[in-house]
Amino acid sequence: MAIAAGGVVTGDVERGEVSLGRKVAAEGVGTFLLVFGGVGTAVLAGSRVGALGVSLAFGFTLLCLAYALGRVSGCHINPAVTLGHLLLGRIRVVAAALYVAAQAVGALVGGLLVFAVAKGLPDYRRDTDGLAANGWGEYGPHAAGKDGYGLGSVIVVEVVMTALLVLVVLAVTDKVADTALAGVAIGLTLALTNLVAIPVDNASINPARSLASAPFQEDAWGQLWAFIVFPLIGGAIGALAYAGIFGAKRNGRD
Repeated sequence: MAIAAGGVVTGDVERGEVSLGRKVAAEGVGTFLLVFGGVGTAVLAGSRVGALGVSLAFGFTLLCLAYALGRVSGCHINPAVTLGHLLLGRIRVVAAALYVAAQAVGALVGGLLVFAVAKGLPDYRRDTDGLAANGWGEYGPHAAGKDGYGLGSVIVVEVVMTALLVLVVLAVTDKVADTALAGVAIGLTLALTNLVAIPVDNASINPARSLASAPFQEDAWGQLWAFIVFPLIGGAIGALAYAGIFGAKRNGRD
């Protein structure tokens, strides 16, 4: 029997009961649902629930998905998490590439459907309301007439918070960890990272999440690179921190 959340698939699944195709499909579906639940809350209900509500929406969605999909694909649904697993040898290069491709497709479909729902509101305007895209300066979250946080703040927040998320994912899905509670720890960590990052840049912590919003918000493409590069750097740092603290070989494939 497999019990995994955001990490390594073990037990019966490891003996080949889940094909790579099904794992990749699970990553696409999971990323779609994370975007629809998290970005959807930000766009459709953000004015009602605020940053706390949006953070909890992301966290609760990931928590549920960890238990639903963890035994299938490990429930990465984040290229930074997949990179962390790759650096530790928990996933092979080809599988990691397919995971990331599926995450990107799932994210784009999720963003498209959130945009389609948002357009159902007569006074929704893409140029002013956007789709909760990530950004800084004049394109970041800020009061009317004022620029938001600068790129330096974005770099620190995205690197540190993504490193934290990846470190927690790797640690709680360790083969000697209590994996029954892994989904709770991962979901709460994502909620925490969003609480910190939303006021700064609308919280990426996940390149796929940023990709989901960029096509549907004007001027978001120009800053998208930062929300791909810095979360991936954070993911690599999180993996290195895990290896340094727990030992590089302490994972589910040795």
